[in-house]
Amino acid sequence: MTEQPQPLSDITVVEVGSFIAAPFATMQLADLGARVIKVETPGTGDFVRGSGPFVDGESSSFMRLNRNKESVELDLKTESDRAAFLELVGRADVLVENLRPGAMRRMGLGYDDLAVDNPRLVYASASGWGQDGPLADLPGLDIMAQARSGLMSITGFPGGGPAKVGVPICDLVCALYVSLGVTAALRERDRSGRGQYLDVSLVEAGTSLAVWEAGRYFGDGTVPAPQGSAHQSLAPYQAVRTADGYVTIGAGTPGLFLRLCQAFGLERLGEDERFVDNSARMAHRDALIAEIEGVTTTMTVADIVAVLDEAGVPSAPIQDYEQVFNDPNLAARDFFWDAPHPTIGAVRQIGSPMRFSRTPVRRGVAGPPLGSSTEAVLAELDSSPVGGQR
Repeated sequence: MTEQPQPLSDITVVEVGSFIAAPFATMQLADLGARVIKVETPGTGDFVRGSGPFVDGESSSFMRLNRNKESVELDLKTESDRAAFLELVGRADVLVENLRPGAMRRMGLGYDDLAVDNPRLVYASASGWGQDGPLADLPGLDIMAQARSGLMSITGFPGGGPAKVGVPICDLVCALYVSLGVTAALRERDRSGRGQYLDVSLVEAGTSLAVWEAGRYFGDGTVPAPQGSAHQSLAPYQAVRTADGYVTIGAGTPGLFLRLCQAFGLERLGEDERFVDNSARMAHRDALIAEIEGVTTTMTVADIVAVLDEAGVPSAPIQDYEQVFNDPNLAARDFFWDAPHPTIGAVRQIGSPMRFSRTPVRRGVAGPPLGSSTEAVLAELDSSPVGGQR
């Protein structure tokens, strides 16, 4: 079958971003085929370029977070570069930025300014607290968003100190909402012919994840608290101790719980009134886990996974990232791939989770050297007429 163009192959995106939220959002769009032109400050560029480890002077993280993009150096505070930027945006479909709220407006580059000449422009802003509201002018990073969104109040173990999610979850989810919102706005533009403005905040992205927590609080007024690895409303559904570490199990339904009991020779638990249903198991979870760990602590992780796989009970080992990046299942699905870089060579990439049957995501190039496309992109502006209309 002949490979078809990617879904966004006719879309041009201009990114004015740094760190994670805007770059991760535009990486999704680039994977889907969009042309992404990353506008960076001359000499320094995206702050992630200064984050190690470095490979021959290039940031390892930058080359992965900014794949499939072109880098253009423009100083938006100078008249000539600002004019070039305006011309570039005049031809673009999308602009994504994550500067402090108001920064683009103060340079005359806000949505209302740019939409005059390009009414089809979809303009997305990612920020800590949103573009308005009492916190809008305050700096807002991922850890602050995790704190205000409630995520840190339920992460960790009962009685322990505050803990954040191991990855910058608010940054990343905000970015995914930006990419989803942009694609939705482009679809709506197909009908109306008009672009629009999209405002996505880290704190609202984090708060939107509180599906189970909202169910508890709005249902009976319970304020959720840290549960360690345990589920908010299912048991057993957590990590349990083994002879050589920990393993996760998930047997919250009646059928799965009975299979778990049979697999571990604990059939008596299925007849114990303390564990007769999920509500009872939640009320007596400590006792239940003690019974299960009475068996699992005599077995290795590998043996437990094998037994539960055979029984049809969900389970998995807890892998570190060396194991993840060499995982046989991910390897069999060709998840990791090598992207070429003009000076480094092959740069290993994390794959996209999106798998299309006809239009596979792009596997192009690694994050580019600073300003490597400046000359070519500016030459395009000089050689073709401005067109923001399609």
